[in-house]
Amino acid sequence: MQNTLRKTEEHADIGIPLSDGTRLSARLWKPVDATDDPVPLILEYLPYRKRDGTCARDALTHPYFAQRGYACLRVDMRGNGDSQGIMEDEYTQQELDDAVEVIHWAAAQDWCTGAVGMMGISWGGFNGLQVAAMAPKPLKAVITLCSTVDRFADDIHFKGGCLLNENLGWGATMWSYSSRAPDPALRDDWRAMWLERLEAEPFLPSTWLRHQRRDAYWQHGSVCEDYAAIQAKVLAVGGWGDAYKNAVPQIVENIPGAKGILGPWVHKYPHFAVPEPRIGFLQEALRWWDRWLKDVGNGAEDDPDLRTYLMDGVRPATWYTDRPGRWLADAQSDTRHWYLSDTGLTPEPGTVLRTVTSPQDTGADAGEYCAIWLGPELPGDQRRDDALSATFDTAPLTEALQITGAPTIHLTLSADRPVAHIAVRLNHVHPDGASTRITYGVLNLAAHLGRPLIPGQRKEIALALDHIAYAVPAGHRLRVAVSTSYWPLIWPAPEAGMVTVHAGSLAVAALRDAGGWTFPPPDAAAPWQTEALRPERHTRHRSEDMVTGITSLIIEDDFGKLRDLDHGLITGSVARERWDIHPDDPLSARGSCHWTDELERDGIALRTEATCAMHSDATHFHLVARIEAYENGVQIYARDVTDTIPRDLL
Repeated sequence: MQNTLRKTEEHADIGIPLSDGTRLSARLWKPVDATDDPVPLILEYLPYRKRDGTCARDALTHPYFAQRGYACLRVDMRGNGDSQGIMEDEYTQQELDDAVEVIHWAAAQDWCTGAVGMMGISWGGFNGLQVAAMAPKPLKAVITLCSTVDRFADDIHFKGGCLLNENLGWGATMWSYSSRAPDPALRDDWRAMWLERLEAEPFLPSTWLRHQRRDAYWQHGSVCEDYAAIQAKVLAVGGWGDAYKNAVPQIVENIPGAKGILGPWVHKYPHFAVPEPRIGFLQEALRWWDRWLKDVGNGAEDDPDLRTYLMDGVRPATWYTDRPGRWLADAQSDTRHWYLSDTGLTPEPGTVLRTVTSPQDTGADAGEYCAIWLGPELPGDQRRDDALSATFDTAPLTEALQITGAPTIHLTLSADRPVAHIAVRLNHVHPDGASTRITYGVLNLAAHLGRPLIPGQRKEIALALDHIAYAVPAGHRLRVAVSTSYWPLIWPAPEAGMVTVHAGSLAVAALRDAGGWTFPPPDAAAPWQTEALRPERHTRHRSEDMVTGITSLIIEDDFGKLRDLDHGLITGSVARERWDIHPDDPLSARGSCHWTDELERDGIALRTEATCAMHSDATHFHLVARIEAYENGVQIYARDVTDTIPRDLL
């Protein structure tokens, strides 16, 4: 690390011309003397709006690297923020080709040494890996956070062949995000760009729902199809509270030279993530960049392959500010087995014959699929869901059990319907009965087989639960809970059916040995300077209509409203979701979302209202969506979308 910080400059709106004439808008931080003393480039390439959407994290991160001898380029993808063009879908070949053009453009600038790294979280973590698989010559290193290697099996669309409700929820988010106007201060033609964007924007849940199996659509951009294509050096980072934890060990195992870090966090960068403890992520990243973009011999390649945070077992809560535990380096484990039996979860095989027909609202305490908005989004006490499931408990543990890796459940099952789902939870049961979810998995049994089930026919399945590192104290119990529904995390099967468990076992990797690790404390550049005009607020309510029997989860995430104290732009947004179902009727399931986004400056007040909803019958999904745009309170645009899509083993 350099001892002397370099003086930096920021360019708020750099234009990057593409070969088809499209202009991408970028924000650039670099040392002021970079033309005389060129520096490597760090690229972050997103649809989330550099002018307002990611300002908080950009302020903490990019100036930090620039002061230490790097140029940082934060690019709005085409069709988003202040960039021209239209975005047609996520991770399209056009998106990746544009990124390669940006890399070559940046590498050729007189302030750049020609060495480039890509860094990003979520979307930027995904496309960083995907661009690395295209192997542009200047791209030497990637830091990917909260991303995936498999777009079908481990993203927000499907899990275990089940349809995630996040397919609609995140689709609603992008329906809103990409409908917003450019900043009028930057573009004379901002209104024409906005109208073009509104007219062309796709309703992505319809696109995604047309691919209910792992076809070529999902194989595109899934780097697990060919790990060997990635030659850049990869540092992968994730959190136990995030949906994308599984990619980190997969990357470490399959990409030579890759390193991984897994902490207790939700979907955030680790230098400001929660739950704490946070780490000095920027120092860790700088070490990676120095080694692979500047060829500094700092030994980063000799760091442990995988550093994980072993969380102490704690009582269930929908939110934690911190998680006690300790850091492990290259943990080694031994496999322990338990067996499902009529007497519980036992160390020796026994007989079992258990049936389960869960009410459709089982899963009410699952929390968000991807905890991100810092509200009460984590799994709560599992006792209610456990009572609606088939459960198998160990005796009180005689010694503490430190679980690492992905527990695996083997089950012999039969179902009485052609389509059936199971949700399997591994829980930590406290002496007073409180139940903390350690990890979980879901599986669509028909999709797993690739055909409808034959009622009554037994099938053996193996289900790997999500990776975790969790310590269960002595005297507490493990519980395996199996349910046939998991609402509102997954969409229900078309019929309420019964699943019978004929045999089963649990395999857990128990920590045997590990080195410890200490990260430096968090560091960052100065925070984003804003004036709060409306405070942020997050609420979740669960209710039951005593007349109709419908149970509802109602979510409101008000992200507040604020003014940027540098350039004056005012922005605000509110997201609302509602998930309804009758415990006895899977076809009663309804999901609806509504986003409001505001943008104001210099007497111009712009607003979009983006709504969507989905329900299903036994054979089809039915979707509706509407986008409305307002200028100074007057509606200037509206468009409706309706769609009906056949169910395919869902």
